[in-house]
Amino acid sequence: MNDFDNGTIRGYEKEEKYNSEVTLKLMEHYKAILSLLGEDVEREGLLKTPERVAKAMQFLTHGYHLDPKEILNSAKFKEDYQQMVLVKDIELYSMCEHHMIPFYGKAHVAYIPNGYITGLSKIARIVEAYARRLQVQERLTVQIRDCIQETLKPLGVAVVIEASHMCMQMRGVQKQNSVTTTSAFTGAFLSNNKTREEFIHLIGLKLH
Repeated sequence: MNDFDNGTIRGYEKEEKYNSEVTLKLMEHYKAILSLLGEDVEREGLLKTPERVAKAMQFLTHGYHLDPKEILNSAKFKEDYQQMVLVKDIELYSMCEHHMIPFYGKAHVAYIPNGYITGLSKIARIVEAYARRLQVQERLTVQIRDCIQETLKPLGVAVVIEASHMCMQMRGVQKQNSVTTTSAFTGAFLSNNKTREEFIHLIGLKLH
């Protein structure tokens, strides 16, 4: 059978699932919010907006239903490698818990194995698991660091996040070009200046 059949492409399909009870309750609240803001919730453009927002918010906060340590343990392997493992430029999107407005940017995560490594994609997945919650950037940085340290018990962990906050860009001080950088280190990245300097040097390189 052809990959293209009856006008559709056959193959991998991703299905999104939502809790119907939660969706209905959120829809009621968002409909009320729109009315309080002065909108006509019965006009054509807004008829399905409460449902769309209800589903969008569940997706944007689905990290509450993920266990980052379980993610790491699902691909934890014995390995004698004891040099730095760095995954940089991991895109992240999160929601500021103070205004529920997005902040977005990149995470750079490194660790020095001490008998165990994990699948590279799992590093990105734990960033996603913590980012898809109501957050502050400072806590997000530390949560990623601590998860890797406690699960893999490496010789050291380094996390740097660079992010733009729409609560600063769209409202309040309205500084569109501001970027916030946070960092968190353990082990060799704290005690060894050369190791930390190598990490900072590597995340600044454009090797691709």
